[in-house]
Amino acid sequence: MLSYEEKVYQAAEYLKPFIKNNPKIAILTGTGLGDEIASAADIEAKAPYKDIPYFPVSTAPSHNAEFIFGSLDNIPVVILFGRLHLYEGFSAKEVAFPIRVIKELGIKNLIITNASGGINPAFCAGDIMIISDHINFSGTNPLIGTNNDKWGVRFPDMSSVYNKKMIKIALKSSEEINIDIKQGVYAGLQGPSLETPAEIRFLKIIGADAVGLSTIQEVIAAVHSNMSVLGLSAITNIANPDNPTPALLEDIIETANKTAASLALLIKQVIKSIG
Repeated sequence: MLSYEEKVYQAAEYLKPFIKNNPKIAILTGTGLGDEIASAADIEAKAPYKDIPYFPVSTAPSHNAEFIFGSLDNIPVVILFGRLHLYEGFSAKEVAFPIRVIKELGIKNLIITNASGGINPAFCAGDIMIISDHINFSGTNPLIGTNNDKWGVRFPDMSSVYNKKMIKIALKSSEEINIDIKQGVYAGLQGPSLETPAEIRFLKIIGADAVGLSTIQEVIAAVHSNMSVLGLSAITNIANPDNPTPALLEDIIETANKTAASLALLIKQVIKSIG
């Protein structure tokens, strides 16, 4: 039986022939956010997750589950259209599998997006939030088990998870294209059940500005792999524990779709600055 590392290496070897220009930037898209980003790219090749050896396949709604190789404003990128979630039954290591693969492809910078519920009362549905820090409430971690010293150290420092330089670039980029942007702390839960009013109240007390069911495992693996990370949340709804209203998946995806155009513009501007 192949080890986790051997499966990562084989998946990466399968993908290398798809690459024409070596990308240093990867974009991982969240719920309802992939179409706009993919349509903005000059696409050179696609590789469905299901065709990649040992690669887990996303089953989440609105996740196309494919690698897209191409460029944004002539800057080579790889887009991971669709992600994996703990609530789908994947382990933390499986959720982080795509991050390990892109590390083997030479990726240095990761822009990771998600759709999340707003907790900060100053936020509105449709806002974009730069993730300044996160709280891991998923109950697990992709680094559990034997450490691969080739990928990273046993105890990676997490005092500056989201790269400050990339945050500055995102803030400047938002000004250049006149997009209002927020900053805040993202709380990542396991799901798939959404939060109770009491849980929202607790998350608000401990400093969370938004909450979602993804991102944490991937970011931990990226930091472990010495990638620079920029996290962007599309705020799809506002959770008010004192006046709770149902959060419907259809509404979340609809708001994410509406926010995706602004998010794609911001990402293009950020990549131009990084590139």
